[in-house]
Amino acid sequence: MLDLTYEAPKPKVIAGAKHDWELVIGMEIHAQVASQAKLFSGASTKFGAEPNSNVSFVDAAMPGMLPVINEYCIEQAVRTGLGLKAQINLTSAFDRKNYFYPDLPQGYQISQLYHPLVGEGEVIVDMEPGVARRVRIERIHVEQDAGKSIHDMDPNMSFVDLNRTGVALMEIVSRPDIRGPEEAAAYVVKMRQILRYLGTCDGNMQNGNLRADVNVSICLPGQYEKYMETQDFDHLGTRCEIKNMNSMRFIQQAIDYEAKRQIAIVEAGGKVDQETRLYDPDKGETRSMRSKEEAHDYRYFPCPDLLPLEIEQGWVDDIAASLPELPDEKKARFVKDFGLSEYDASVLTAEVVNAAYFEAVVTSAGDGKLSANWVINELFGRLKKDDCDISDSPVSPAQLAGIIRLIKSDAISGKIAKDLFEIVYTEGGDPEQIVEERGMKQVTDTGAIETAVDEIIAANPAQVEKARQNPKLAGWFVGQVMKATGGKANPKAVNELVAAKLGL
Repeated sequence: MLDLTYEAPKPKVIAGAKHDWELVIGMEIHAQVASQAKLFSGASTKFGAEPNSNVSFVDAAMPGMLPVINEYCIEQAVRTGLGLKAQINLTSAFDRKNYFYPDLPQGYQISQLYHPLVGEGEVIVDMEPGVARRVRIERIHVEQDAGKSIHDMDPNMSFVDLNRTGVALMEIVSRPDIRGPEEAAAYVVKMRQILRYLGTCDGNMQNGNLRADVNVSICLPGQYEKYMETQDFDHLGTRCEIKNMNSMRFIQQAIDYEAKRQIAIVEAGGKVDQETRLYDPDKGETRSMRSKEEAHDYRYFPCPDLLPLEIEQGWVDDIAASLPELPDEKKARFVKDFGLSEYDASVLTAEVVNAAYFEAVVTSAGDGKLSANWVINELFGRLKKDDCDISDSPVSPAQLAGIIRLIKSDAISGKIAKDLFEIVYTEGGDPEQIVEERGMKQVTDTGAIETAVDEIIAANPAQVEKARQNPKLAGWFVGQVMKATGGKANPKAVNELVAAKLGL
């Protein structure tokens, strides 16, 4: 990877009544594995199916049914670990996490507590150009999802949909390295971006395919540094977990509220209870869900139906060799190869389809900065206005590259190019052919431009005197010449001729 240097952002400080307080945040992201079948059965993972239609005997916990590991789900988890530069454990094991809930037919969830598939890794979270937070990944373990309880269909009854039961999840657990609400949201955005580049999770938060549990605690300034030196959690405050967050905005609001709640408790002489909480976006506050369970509360034990999972290094190496170029590497390459600013490169690599579109444009047009400007400002701006995605763009990379080549060759001006873009966007067609047929070519004949300049100057003697006293007013003449030529005159030639004629 090419080097893009950065400095760490300062931690978020919240002023209490007695002290300043800093935030300490850890995240657990639950990412649904992009696969057609579930983790331990062949049932479909298709979203939106009729309730309880994607349920096998294994998912429904019928007597005598045994789980069989879906190899592709394991491959996707390994791919994710490699994408996060994490340690892949060649031997891992599944455990039973025992608890009762109506949408958990087995009475336990098959997960990985003691021996996860993926160990320590890291992710660089960009906050702004030159500022980023390094967040350590503690582990990624593979587990099965539970079903869904539905309480709002009948005033007297609850319903259970088991379609999600057994769907493969990757739980990506970070260290408490995040120091503010904005960083927490940016971390989820970056993780979603990486997963989508890898193709291991579609990142759809609306459907629940990506959701986050946020662990929030507070500490006095200087305590976090002591924790980093010793890795002793006693230097940090008691954490509370905010469960099932699926909105960047709500994540930030929940953290901000929860931090202030904890500060008020501690400064009043109280003690923060370790617990799981839910965020109510309507009230803008968190509320207690249950006291925080420890591992022993779940009575974890190795799953007797599954042998330890052993994979070969050669298989891992093959997966590593097939990894795509990831966002950080792609951004660094765009900066180096195409001369882009770090900001523009970040915008263009935010989504893999956007990056592919830009690269197709610049490969054909041959001008990195001009291509980036047109893709970001003109195309993305228009698509946003029309609430469209890049995949729905009526302007192909070849068409946009054609417009840019016409600008570079001085065949059209920037103003004409915008008119041409509008025609291509709404009507389609070949840009070069449109320019020829509609007489949109730029006037580069200095004789014709000079005639227009002379006419404008002769007709406006008072404006001439003002411009000679204040050269900035020469722009008025440039605008009049462009207007007189229907915007077709070469702007550079017009500026030079106006300055010469006015003696500026």
